[in-house]
Amino acid sequence: MAIVVADIGRAVQRAQACFTVAETELNAADAKLGDGDTGGMLRRLADGIAKVDLFHTEDLGIAFTELAKAASASTGSSLGTLVMTAFMTLAKATRGQTETASDRLPELLSGICSAMLARGGAALGDKTVIDGLDAVAEALRKAEPADYSTAAAQGSQQALEAFRDRPNRIGRARMYGEKSQGLDDPGMLALARLCAALAADHSKT
Repeated sequence: MAIVVADIGRAVQRAQACFTVAETELNAADAKLGDGDTGGMLRRLADGIAKVDLFHTEDLGIAFTELAKAASASTGSSLGTLVMTAFMTLAKATRGQTETASDRLPELLSGICSAMLARGGAALGDKTVIDGLDAVAEALRKAEPADYSTAAAQGSQQALEAFRDRPNRIGRARMYGEKSQGLDDPGMLALARLCAALAADHSKT
C-alpha cells in the first residue's frame, strides 16, 4: 500500500473539517494554560493549507514543501512553527518521490519528532504535542499498515490521558506549574482530535 499526493490532499481536507469543529474546544483548553487561541490558530492554519492546489504535482516532496509554505504564512505561533517543521521534514524525506510505502510512516513520524525537538527546544516528557506524536509513532510500529489510522487514534488518546496529570515543562504553560496537572495540553488534544477524525474518515472508505 502506497501513499500518494491525493492521499495527502484528502488528509488536509479532513484536518480542515476537524479543526473547524474542534476550534471552540481547543480554545477552551488553551485558555486554562495560555492565550486561549490554539483552536483559532489551528483553524486558520488548516484553512490556509487547504487552499494549496496539490493536484498539479505528483511529487510528494513538492506537495509537502507547498504545505509548509502555507503553514508558515498562516501563523507565526510556536505550534504553527512545529507544523511547518513537520511538513518540511516530510518534504526532505520524500523529495522526488511520487509515492511512498505506508509502512514508512513510523520512520517518518520519528523523523518529525526529532526535527520538532530540535526546532522547539523541548524534550520528550515535557507534555507537548511531540509526546503525542512519539506515542503515535510507537503505536504504528506495533500495527499493520491497514490498521494505522485506528492505532494512531488510540495512541494519541492514550498519550493524552497518560500525560494529563503531569505538569507542563515548556512554553507558556510551564508557568502554571502544578496547576497544569490534570489539564490536557492543547497541542496533544489537537493531535488526538485530528487522529480520531482521520480514523473516522478511513472507516468510511
